[in-house]
Amino acid sequence: MNRWRPDATRLFCFVLLCGFYGAMDHSSSTFAADAKESLQLTIRKKTETEPGSGRFHTLKHPAAWEPLQTAIIVCDMWDLHHCLNATRRGAEMGPRMNRVLKTARDRGVTIIHAPSSCMDFYKDHPARLNATSIPLSQNLPEEIGAWCHQIPSEEQGEYPIDQSDGGEDDDPAEHAEWAQKLQDMGRDPRKPWKRQTELLEIRNEDFISDSGEEIWSILERRRIDNVILLGVHTNMCVLGRPFGLRQMAKNGKNVVLMRDMTDTMYNPARAPYVSHFTGTDLIIDHIEKYVCPTITSDQFLGDKPFRFENDHRPHLVIISAEREYETERTLPQFALQHLGQDFRVSFVFGNANERNDLPGIDVLNDANLVLVSVRRRVLPTGQLQLIQQFVSAGKPVIGIRTASHAFCLRNEDPPEGLFAWPEFDHDIFGGSYTNHHGKGPRVNLEIAETAGDHSILDGIDTSAFNSAGSLYKVSPLSGSTVPLLVGSIPDKSPEPVAWINKRPNGGRTFYTSLGHPEDFEQPEFNKFLRNAVYWAAELPVPH
Repeated sequence: MNRWRPDATRLFCFVLLCGFYGAMDHSSSTFAADAKESLQLTIRKKTETEPGSGRFHTLKHPAAWEPLQTAIIVCDMWDLHHCLNATRRGAEMGPRMNRVLKTARDRGVTIIHAPSSCMDFYKDHPARLNATSIPLSQNLPEEIGAWCHQIPSEEQGEYPIDQSDGGEDDDPAEHAEWAQKLQDMGRDPRKPWKRQTELLEIRNEDFISDSGEEIWSILERRRIDNVILLGVHTNMCVLGRPFGLRQMAKNGKNVVLMRDMTDTMYNPARAPYVSHFTGTDLIIDHIEKYVCPTITSDQFLGDKPFRFENDHRPHLVIISAEREYETERTLPQFALQHLGQDFRVSFVFGNANERNDLPGIDVLNDANLVLVSVRRRVLPTGQLQLIQQFVSAGKPVIGIRTASHAFCLRNEDPPEGLFAWPEFDHDIFGGSYTNHHGKGPRVNLEIAETAGDHSILDGIDTSAFNSAGSLYKVSPLSGSTVPLLVGSIPDKSPEPVAWINKRPNGGRTFYTSLGHPEDFEQPEFNKFLRNAVYWAAELPVPH
């Protein structure tokens, strides 16, 4: 880290800046001669499946950004925070973030450090003088110096978390001890920051500013259109600061969030009552829907995206592509209410304009388990292969309702260029779906004699729920299955409605023909499906 002495160097630094200020300008031939190769990025954005649906495809596309036209703004990576857990998470991110900054800087990217309310500490630092020496731009956007609490596009959605308590997630006793420690250090326990964390190196050629006008002027002076925001906290400072995502987006900069180099002020004791890390995911989803795209740090460092050491959540991908049972509505609600503590959940929805297309299905490459709710779709070879590769890897598969006939058509061949998987039901679920009984009678449920004390049935009272959906004809099941629930209607033979199957490669599999919209209105069904997801992920079933 560069060392500097305020009293000894202030005048020298100012003279130095004046001496080769022109070399800092991207328009100079000397600087331009050092231009590096383009940054090859993968931009992720959420696009509504159709207007007004409230459902989104998660899509990625490549982008090539010129380093000299790109800046990274480091938002509020303070040395200390009033929330102890936030301080810990910031320290955990710091070393990797510094690697990102070094790599980007070496490639020609402008680095702007923005530790708000800490400018006095840096008043003599060359990087601070770099910022103050640039004349204010003649085209400052209106209110660029102010916090921005919302932009018009956000009015289309509902803000996903309750942060009205400030978002602290500390244990109360530990928080009180931390506040006392800050006070003993001579820090204000509510605003203890004095500088940026020392984990991030500030080079003399960088910039330091917390002013929207100054930072905008730096970007304009350097002809920078591409802006990457990282730092903390996404739902507050990163979004709202005068140099934050909202201001950059609404004023025309090509801005992205580095989504794995950020954190959120969210308390799981507040709605929607999910884990801290899921709270961050929900904010990132909101940003990708309504504010700007995102990228990840591995695109600079060439390894894997960063993950907090206490984030142990398996990644569940839910594929919903059917027009019969509204699972595009019921499954997201189910996941938020019942899986948000222990799972990271992504969604893949069918293309509203092209039946046999699952945009964003490549998310399976990063998934630990999948839940399938698909009906009679045949797919391009690349999409079907992604699903087959996932299954072949022995990863858990959960199916509900129409998943038994997910990837095949009824008595017809697929159109040219599309492919079916008619063996999916038999080979993966161990079923033999042929049809269903007529609509009308509710299906009564009983625990199968073979179920024993299986953990999926923990706490399940079959007398407390039944099903409004027609009873599927699925018999006979493969010998590798273990039926859990049996359904019956008057004057018809009972049928298994839920079972597990052990695939030849050892992959855990659960299937249920339940999943009618009214099923999700029954607490007992939600508990049953939740238990199945936990079992598939090899996690203890909640009590």
